[in-house]
Amino acid sequence: MKLGMIGLDTSHCTAFTELLHDANHPHHVPGATVTVAFPGGSPDIELSRTRVDGFTARMQTDFGVKIVDAPAAVAAEADAILIESMDGRVHLPIFREIASFGKPVFIDKPLAVSSEDAKAILDLAAANGVPLLSGSSLRYSGALVEALDGVGGREGVIGADCFGPMALEPSQPGWYWYGIHTIEMLYAAMGAGCVRVKASVSDEHDLVVGEWRDGRIGMARGNRSGNHRFGAIVHGREQSRFADVSGYAKPFYASLVERIVDFCRTGAPPVSIDETAELIRFIEAANESRETGKPVDM
Repeated sequence: MKLGMIGLDTSHCTAFTELLHDANHPHHVPGATVTVAFPGGSPDIELSRTRVDGFTARMQTDFGVKIVDAPAAVAAEADAILIESMDGRVHLPIFREIASFGKPVFIDKPLAVSSEDAKAILDLAAANGVPLLSGSSLRYSGALVEALDGVGGREGVIGADCFGPMALEPSQPGWYWYGIHTIEMLYAAMGAGCVRVKASVSDEHDLVVGEWRDGRIGMARGNRSGNHRFGAIVHGREQSRFADVSGYAKPFYASLVERIVDFCRTGAPPVSIDETAELIRFIEAANESRETGKPVDM
């Protein structure tokens, strides 16, 4: 398959492409190569503004990727499209430009930075018959998958406590920036069905507690001091299992790229896009609660 990338302002672009192109990589993912890309970039995000040129140059020189001048040009030449722009605000406008091609699209996290934009993306996908996948690589960590298997799969989960680093970026408020990785782990364990969210925040830490409609409770901790490792405790009916996500041998990027390639080939996402849309609403509610200190109904 020929994959196209839109938005070359994140290390995901080169990391994913290396896994796809380098047959000698210990975690090489066969079946697709990146052939065409549009750089994009967001001038008001320092990490985007200062890195897009470097990543674009590397995509050309190291991987032989053709650089084009518009998202539609990527969609025209590729079999499937990866929207990699780190700025969730631009995902809906980009998707509007390529939805009519009807090709499978992966949107890197976050799908959007509002539930309104997320719904608009889902509606466009449905109207144009676009297979759609979005999410974080942390969801597919081997350590988390093994912990879930140890309690009987998602059906055996009675609760989950997840943690990870949570740097802040004003343009992607609250949990939308780096905290979304921890929320993805929480949803990988708990599934959809959260009805109420309550957040607490200090200068160095965030904590969000979600109540599911069946009475289960899941928690996510975001750390801005101390260690910067990812992990989770998955609670089952018979036992609880710890997932040392940061200590697992296989990179979670590789597990995500495997899912992306399968999705682009089959059109069948490994996680429902409706669940991802609920996750965006969860973050929206958590951000509202961290500002007001009050519980927010989903």
